[in-house]
Amino acid sequence: MTLEICACNYKSAYNAQIAGADRIELCSELAIGGITPSYGLVKQILNTLNIPVFILIRPRSGNFTYSEDEFSIMKHNIERFKKMGCSGIVSGVLNKDNTIDMEKTKELIELAKPLPFTFHRAFDWTPDPIKAIEQLIEIGANRVLTSGQGAKGEENLNTLVALKNKAAHSIIIMACGGVNATNAHTFKAHGFEEIHASASIINRINEAPTVKMNSAKHFKETIEVFSDVNEIKKILETIGT
Repeated sequence: MTLEICACNYKSAYNAQIAGADRIELCSELAIGGITPSYGLVKQILNTLNIPVFILIRPRSGNFTYSEDEFSIMKHNIERFKKMGCSGIVSGVLNKDNTIDMEKTKELIELAKPLPFTFHRAFDWTPDPIKAIEQLIEIGANRVLTSGQGAKGEENLNTLVALKNKAAHSIIIMACGGVNATNAHTFKAHGFEEIHASASIINRINEAPTVKMNSAKHFKETIEVFSDVNEIKKILETIGT
């Protein structure tokens, strides 16, 4: 079973490698669902680590329906990161009604080739996930990252299994959403080939600042969040790798 770690900084990527994870999905700002990481972060990881790196291509937080300018930015980033030597691309585009934007997503898939393409958790917004799987198979996506259209993959296991059965061997269903050492075996037992986890812990790094650097209440500037070596190893032990 493949374990992909969602790494949102260099420390997380480094920890994933030394813990023995199979690959990382590299992003920034995990608290907002992840956005495209910086050039400097990607370069540092590709130059110093050996773990396979799939890179999230998402130009901003919010929805997954993009303007032509935003779409152009996404394409430029795919081209750059391919040249830098990443191992895969994670992205996707939805229409305003949250159905798969077939035209734009196919363009990203073609641009990413020969690298594998993962359609990210925008999938969990689609109104008809079975149809969405069929569409992604049609346009050549390699895998789908999904929690079964809920917050926790384990709580939506029936949906995940239905998606896996529909996908057959045409596309990989990578389960996510609260995957950890206590439930990873459940996904393996149900025949999933890949799981995705952040394996994060929270470390308090300073006292509350006198001046906040953001306007959102849920952002905390007193903590550091990173993927933890021990948490990753626990998951690997659970799935027997």
